[in-house]
Amino acid sequence: MPTFFTEVFDEPTPVAPLGLIVMESARELGKAIDNYLVNWYNRDLAKHNREFTKKDTFIIDSVCPRFTTGDGKGMINGSVRGRDLYIITDVGNYSCKYSMYGNENCMSPDDHYADLKRIISAVGGKAERITVVMPILYGGRQHRRNARESLDCAQMLQELYSMGVKEVVTFDAHDPRVMNAVPLMGFDNFFATYQILKALHHKYPNLNLDKEHFMIVSPDEGAMNRNIYYASVLGVDLGMFYKRRDYTTIVNGRNPIVAHEYIGASVKDKDVFVADDIIATGDSMLRLCRHLKADGARNIFLNATFALFTEGKEKFQKAYEEGLFTAVLSTNLTYTCPCIKEAEWFIEADLSKYVSYIIAYCNQNKSVADLLSCSERINTLLHDKHQQQ
Repeated sequence: MPTFFTEVFDEPTPVAPLGLIVMESARELGKAIDNYLVNWYNRDLAKHNREFTKKDTFIIDSVCPRFTTGDGKGMINGSVRGRDLYIITDVGNYSCKYSMYGNENCMSPDDHYADLKRIISAVGGKAERITVVMPILYGGRQHRRNARESLDCAQMLQELYSMGVKEVVTFDAHDPRVMNAVPLMGFDNFFATYQILKALHHKYPNLNLDKEHFMIVSPDEGAMNRNIYYASVLGVDLGMFYKRRDYTTIVNGRNPIVAHEYIGASVKDKDVFVADDIIATGDSMLRLCRHLKADGARNIFLNATFALFTEGKEKFQKAYEEGLFTAVLSTNLTYTCPCIKEAEWFIEADLSKYVSYIIAYCNQNKSVADLLSCSERINTLLHDKHQQQ
């Protein structure tokens, strides 16, 4: 078992005293992360009989109030001087609201990003180091130019670098090559592969993950890398859908899909696992399910690191009742509507412990190579599953 499952805070000289700033958008995730870090800190330092002050929290209170005109400002209600500061934000949390001219508005990704910059500005250069933990990357879907378009994600990274941010920690970036926009800034892109498979195993312990009963299908060519990893680590077959789009038309900011074409081994009588980074409207996922079911697939498990469900749960609920899929697996890295979480077909993988390990290791300048690679943990999970069967 990897060593990071034992002691965490075992370095006597970290980069600097650890501090967390948890934006309103990430309160639930941030509190869970803080609980892990506090427990590890108090446990590990006491074990070595070191003189230390027991921690109650690493969170430094902050707020971004707004005037009635909608203008905002960032305020930090504690000292950040000399801290190794980790700012946790969820730019996808549309449940956060503010009042403007008497009207209540849901916060957009732009609003969350503006608040992040306000808090960095409020730090005033007093922190030893600033790391932004942004699980769902702002502007990540607009990562390259196809026409005369903005490059929002690259612009965001350059702005953060110019403000003194040393590193960005994100998960399952739509295209991690966007890091090339800031070659001198740290950029770590993690994946929830192990946690997703662990959640699948806990919900369906009798599911056979061997080549005879299980296979991976990529929803499109852009998602091939993550699906290739799943297929390789599990040792099962891989198929792929190819999306044919109408590039002469733009609907809701994207070129509409004309048809799905499947390439790969037969899915007949097999359980199928489909992995992507985001479920937005979910139309392409449900269209894929109909195709797979028509070809004889048994159970279909849909996985997205970020389950946004921008058009609600109704169409998925209807599809589930029709038997088109068995479950949707996702993470708690971004806000998911409670109505989705309560659905019998939704499975959530908790990533708070994983993010806590990342922060603790970075604070102590330890290598995160073991955290980036989860193949050893997946192999242990598969071995234990085989032993139980």
